[in-house]
Amino acid sequence: MKAYCVKCKQKQEMTNEKEITMKGKGKSKRRAATGICPVCGTKMFRILGKA
Repeated sequence: MKAYCVKCKQKQEMTNEKEITMKGKGKSKRRAATGICPVCGTKMFRILGKA
């Protein structure tokens, strides 16, 4: 899955990605993905759509 790396300032393919849930407005749950940038090693984050 691709996500934007803030340090590299471009979209990269995430490594070690896993799906998480986070709190949303009105006690709803939001899906997100987190991983690591293969170029610089920075943690990456992407909010996903509804299932």
